[in-house]
Amino acid sequence: MQMSIEELRKQVESYRTEGLSTQQIADEMSLSQTTVLWLSAKEIVEEQPIDIRVGWRSIAVKGSRIEAISSIFCDIIEEECGDEIDVIVGISLNGIAFAQSIASMMDLELSISRSISEDGNGHISDVYADVRGKNVVIIDDVISSGTTMKKTINNLKTMGSNVSLCVVLANKSVIDELEGVPLRGLIRVVSV
Repeated sequence: MQMSIEELRKQVESYRTEGLSTQQIADEMSLSQTTVLWLSAKEIVEEQPIDIRVGWRSIAVKGSRIEAISSIFCDIIEEECGDEIDVIVGISLNGIAFAQSIASMMDLELSISRSISEDGNGHISDVYADVRGKNVVIIDDVISSGTTMKKTINNLKTMGSNVSLCVVLANKSVIDELEGVPLRGLIRVVSV
């Protein structure tokens, strides 16, 4: 659904009222954190950030559609990494459904990375697979600036993981690698 800037501002304010962080709002709205901060500004700033809102609700509303897209992710992972992967790591919130489906299809372990603070620092959940010493692929829905993905990569490397690949549904950047890790998007969406 197309929304005006004013409608986007109201949606951001609504999420803030519900207690969501900038990162969580960015996840919910498929916008960059920079854009969310711009939309949150009390003063109207003339120069708005360049961003593209990716609406993928048509995929997200049905498990069978998530699985169909996940089969493409699996093909890309096999092309890039062969059978050298142990764990699929989904970035919360929107990468989790894809990661679970991919892990199931490829018979791999599943882990979850959660953003737990306003600055985007993350945490690898202890409830899911241990990532230490394992080859991992990171999955998310959208990448904008790469901030969340970079923090996830560095967090995993600090834990002793070998991050082999990052895969996203939509790459809103010109980035093809982050922190020395290849990045593949099913779709690249950039302004020209």
